[in-house]
Amino acid sequence: MRVVGLDIHRVFAEAVMLENGAVRRLGRIGMTRDHLTAFAKTLTHDDHVVVEATGNASAVAEVIRPHVGRVVIANPRQVRLIAEARIKTDVIDATVLARLYASGFLPEVWIPDEATLALRRQVTRRTQIVRQRTRLKTMVQSILHAHLVPPCPHADLFGPRGRTWLLAQPLPGDESDAVARHLREYYRLSEDVKVVERELAREARANANVTRLMTIPGIDLVVAVGLIAAIGPVARFAGPDRLVAYLGLNPSVHQPGSCKPRHGRITKQGRSHARTMLVEAAWQAVRGPGPQRAFFQRVSARRGPHVAAVAVARKLAVIIWHLLTRGEDYAWVRPALHAKKLRELELRSGEPARRGQRGTAYAYNLTRVRQEERRRVEQAEVAYRHLTEGWSRRGRRVPKGEAKEERL
Repeated sequence: MRVVGLDIHRVFAEAVMLENGAVRRLGRIGMTRDHLTAFAKTLTHDDHVVVEATGNASAVAEVIRPHVGRVVIANPRQVRLIAEARIKTDVIDATVLARLYASGFLPEVWIPDEATLALRRQVTRRTQIVRQRTRLKTMVQSILHAHLVPPCPHADLFGPRGRTWLLAQPLPGDESDAVARHLREYYRLSEDVKVVERELAREARANANVTRLMTIPGIDLVVAVGLIAAIGPVARFAGPDRLVAYLGLNPSVHQPGSCKPRHGRITKQGRSHARTMLVEAAWQAVRGPGPQRAFFQRVSARRGPHVAAVAVARKLAVIIWHLLTRGEDYAWVRPALHAKKLRELELRSGEPARRGQRGTAYAYNLTRVRQEERRRVEQAEVAYRHLTEGWSRRGRRVPKGEAKEERL
């Protein structure tokens, strides 16, 4: 087996070949589909190609894969021999990749299929547009602050009433023009968000796993689609702890020698966007009744609300693994609230609103139904409190004078 290592850059890639323990430089390859295809045709179906994970690594793997035996993408966070090398050239980097793979010590990255890649691009695109809108809001607020304008009396500064109030403020001419430009850009980006969310909603309606995740409190369309895009096939995770580690929500562990292990902050490895969405979903979930709120309050009393929110996010990741693996909905789902989420999903996908008709989400408008569902979830919260009220973080404390028994 011959191993080809590629050190990828923006306009070219450096290639080396490891064969029978000897390294041979293949030269530079242009980072275009034509150049990559011509290079791949010089290889055989028994060759293995190794590249480091970059922004265009998936496209490179797509072009080369039909002509070789296997294409592997290396995890750059774990390939420390390249990052910490004192003598660092493109040829050395490509050689290290090839040697690590040949020796069986290369940390690989899962290569998603085309549908998952497209879904990830859409989720990333929406996130970028939302960040641009947030930046425009910050710029407008800074202009108001610089000219001693009091806070807006309306809830939404960029809503209809807030916009009328904003345009009526006494500002210099150049600042008024800047505010008007920011408003126009903000509303244009808002239309782009609606278009992207329409495509995401249509993808979600065809994916049963998305609607299944929406049965969990705090998870809506955007969070569910983002998590499905990040996770991919759940079968690639052997257990819930693997999914937690993939999202970077597991605590770091330090255990030198025979010392006791010390647990620190979460690792924050893996896909940061999915981790951020889970934490946001956790804050939303603990606002309503349920076992998550009881768990949040129990951890918050000892460690504070921010640590408790991350703990709830980790708990949600474990629940998500079980739901996707078993193909079941959340046990404490609120049917009327879930029906409301599904109806909002249909509206976002472009379905027309049916005014004056009782739709699938009509039950959520009934106070009696909402109170009944809330009462059922509150009972689950009370049951969780009874279950955990006798738990201790370090186990049972042994009174003085008694021999310490081995803890199971």
